[in-house]
Amino acid sequence: MLTLTDLHFAIEGKPLIEGAALSIPQGHKVGLVGRNGTGKTTLFRLLNRELEPDQGTIHMPQGLNIGGMAQETPATDVSLLDTVLAADTELQALQNEAQTASDPDRIAEIQLRLADIEAHSAEARASSILTGLGFDHAAQQRPTKAFSGGWRMRVALAAILFAQPDLLLLDEPTNYLDLEGTIWLENYLSRYPYTVIIISHDRGLLNRAVGHILHLSQRKLTMYTGNYDRFEATRRAKLELLAAAAKKQEAERAHLQSFVDRFRYKASKARQAQSRVKRLEKMQPIANLIEGNVAGFTFPDAEEMSPPILRLDDVDVGYGETTILHGLDLRIDNDDRIALLGANGQGKSTLSKLIAERLEAQKGSISKSSKLRVGYFAQHQVEELTEGWTPLEHMRALRPDHKPGHLRSILAQGGVGVDIADNPVERLSGGQKARLAMLIAMLDAPHLIILDEPTNHLDIESREALVHALTAYQGAIILVSHDPYLVDCVADRLWLVESGAVAPFDGDMEDYRRFLLNRRGVAMKQKEPKAAKPKPKAKKQTLTPLREELRKCEARLGKLNEMQIKIDTLLADPKTYEDKSKATALQIKRSEIVAATQKAEALWISAQDALDQAS
Repeated sequence: MLTLTDLHFAIEGKPLIEGAALSIPQGHKVGLVGRNGTGKTTLFRLLNRELEPDQGTIHMPQGLNIGGMAQETPATDVSLLDTVLAADTELQALQNEAQTASDPDRIAEIQLRLADIEAHSAEARASSILTGLGFDHAAQQRPTKAFSGGWRMRVALAAILFAQPDLLLLDEPTNYLDLEGTIWLENYLSRYPYTVIIISHDRGLLNRAVGHILHLSQRKLTMYTGNYDRFEATRRAKLELLAAAAKKQEAERAHLQSFVDRFRYKASKARQAQSRVKRLEKMQPIANLIEGNVAGFTFPDAEEMSPPILRLDDVDVGYGETTILHGLDLRIDNDDRIALLGANGQGKSTLSKLIAERLEAQKGSISKSSKLRVGYFAQHQVEELTEGWTPLEHMRALRPDHKPGHLRSILAQGGVGVDIADNPVERLSGGQKARLAMLIAMLDAPHLIILDEPTNHLDIESREALVHALTAYQGAIILVSHDPYLVDCVADRLWLVESGAVAPFDGDMEDYRRFLLNRRGVAMKQKEPKAAKPKPKAKKQTLTPLREELRKCEARLGKLNEMQIKIDTLLADPKTYEDKSKATALQIKRSEIVAATQKAEALWISAQDALDQAS
């Protein structure tokens, strides 16, 4: 059991942890959450003995093996497979000693221990983990120096998972994974046999891989039972109770203070007044645990266009003479919400750039609405903001005719507040830069927005705000993300990008999860025969188009309702009837809208019934 007792720690006089007390039984899976800058990574360094607490103790069982990811696997000539195998230092030491040992008793001990740690299956287990994280058999034989830093981070993750420490500390393990790797990791960690503590902003990971949430807030640690969704509901209820109690206490304080102010100097009431003064002094303020609200995202709606807004016919696209995607026949309508699935390197970003006109087609034709505006957000754009410029200067360059006050208002609506609008971008956090890049992408009120990994620098609350904004947005969306929760909430169509082609995936995210684990689970069968799940039933595969139809019905009803409200407002204005022909036309239009609404409601009821029966 891991136990913290009265733990205190400060950095340069600033307290990060005060009086923390905690017990984590062996084998628990725990998600460590809290706002950026509260000290989550510092707590990991304390647990890993890199830092010593200012006060209090951290108790762990003697000989407990602690493991966490290295920053990046070094670029060497050693193959990926051998790099991962080397992470189990005990295995390597025993195998080396077995080559030179001469004492029969020691040889027997070595062989027994090798059997205990399943040395015979070590290579298969290492290969299985690498496969799950996106490395095929050929890639596993290549040297680490052949891969970029992001891919070597995956190797570092594979190495620590293979070593199987007693206490596994993972800090944002999905940052360098694609959606497929993230889904595999969720499944793997949920089966991990020892204790795990994960720092993550990935809500899907915290819902599927852990059974407890450890919340670091206001320098205190609080453990909650259940996944992130349950933690959020429990904490919201707790905050509502505290807010009610604080309001009640404030009313009582005001009442006592009023009595004191009125009768403090009146002899007949002096004793009662003094009694109330003492009560006020003893009354401890109820802690305000409600953290500041996270700024939302504002996505302006563009005017509706006739479908399709974009069409690809027999299109090839790639770089130079290399073709990445072949024979694309795709259509995008103005209310489509499409997520691109597929492993890194298969062409998701290539397709995004093609649609955003960052790449030209090598072959075929692309037709689009003449007034189509496309907003494009990609991760590299966050890093390409102009160094030395402030957010206000970025906006002024794009809107030179707008007054500074209006530009500041636009920035504030997107979560770039007045406190940072005049700071150079190099002084902004990753999340603040991402918000600025998102604002720039949405500035022209696009009909279609393309988001390529929009959540990489966002904390969990900001990701939730992004989900709400995308749900409310009225245009089309193309989404590439390793965050399963974001994809599940936003997309109602899934396109699978692999082997040079793009095709609809018949199912929802749960179906895709099963499909992926089935395919990647082949390499895990020796160790975990239950990892590969059966294919989804045909009935479930119809849910996504049914949900899409229901959403379209809801959107249609919403637009009809807006139109009726506008007409009713005009008809309620006496000036409208000064022009009889105009008034008559409005009344006719209203009758048409009422009839259309009745039909739309019938279609909505039919779509809802179909979804209910299929679920």
